[in-house]
Amino acid sequence: MKISPLQIGNLEIKVPIIQGGMGIGVSLSRLAAAVAEEGGMGVISGAQIGFREQDFQTNSKEANIRALKKEIKKAKELSPNGVIGLNLMVAMNNYEEMVAAAVESGIDAIISGAGLPTILPKLVKGSNTKIAPIVSSGKAAKLMCKVWDEKHSYIPDFIVVEGPKAGGHLGFHSEELLEGKESSLEDIVKDVIEVVKQYEEKYKVKIPVIAAGGIYTGKDIGKFLKLGASGVQMGTRFICTEECDADIKYKEAFINCSKEDIQIIKSPVGLPGRAIKNQFIERITKEKDKVDRCFGCLRKCNPNNTIYCISKALINAVEGNIENGLLFTGSNGYKMNKIITVKELIEQLVGEVINYE
Repeated sequence: MKISPLQIGNLEIKVPIIQGGMGIGVSLSRLAAAVAEEGGMGVISGAQIGFREQDFQTNSKEANIRALKKEIKKAKELSPNGVIGLNLMVAMNNYEEMVAAAVESGIDAIISGAGLPTILPKLVKGSNTKIAPIVSSGKAAKLMCKVWDEKHSYIPDFIVVEGPKAGGHLGFHSEELLEGKESSLEDIVKDVIEVVKQYEEKYKVKIPVIAAGGIYTGKDIGKFLKLGASGVQMGTRFICTEECDADIKYKEAFINCSKEDIQIIKSPVGLPGRAIKNQFIERITKEKDKVDRCFGCLRKCNPNNTIYCISKALINAVEGNIENGLLFTGSNGYKMNKIITVKELIEQLVGEVINYE
């Protein structure tokens, strides 16, 4: 199968793979730059990105903005000709300030989910930054296109379609996921491709549709390219790479886990998520975790009644304190059995796509 570059406006991504943003701290400048250097789009996660800053516990807002600028600068230095994106959750308390900091730092693209980024076009106005909502249905894609068109005279530069097999927070009801009643990624991608057609015609541009969630092999990539997607987003697959910014124990947890260890959990903000079962998950399913400090990360989280602090759990994990941490994963996270370089991984995936019939 012939591989065509992913074209997003004036950005050309030679290998049509976007590395999914993974927080907290799993995909920072090192991983993003490595992916960008191999022709994909490398993506930094903006979630509590300042967790290593000295004043994070006392001044998390400023620490996050400062760290975001540092990580974008570092990624740009490591891959001066590569395409660097940023994943920002709409549910973040300091969403607008983080977008402004990213645009000021010259980020190439912002991908936003965990809510509908209705005001994102206004926040990037006048810049060259490309923007994309993350959607989990044709209905959500239609709403985003309609709102951006009517309120901002703008349409998405690309759309990331995240299916039910993704890692982290999911745009589906827990019941749908547990009972297997959710729509397949294939069906959602087809719906979204149909939705964007009228806006492509109106604006005389192509809106690339990116398939995401549970994509693991080059065969998977080929399947979605054949369906009409312009590219794919892969997060979990990049965890077991040398350049992934997480601690080695974090990566080893994926190598050592089995299919049965991956389960749907409840997030403090009410969204379901997919994670690796460990002592932490066993504990919080039985009793409420003690929350002694609030980092003010998510709008809907109330420290007085939350079941656990998601920032603390994710930071513990990325720093190697696995049994007291939360490890988000896509449905195929158990399949990885060794740590390889980003270069090796992308070469393997590209080879599999080329051989896909």
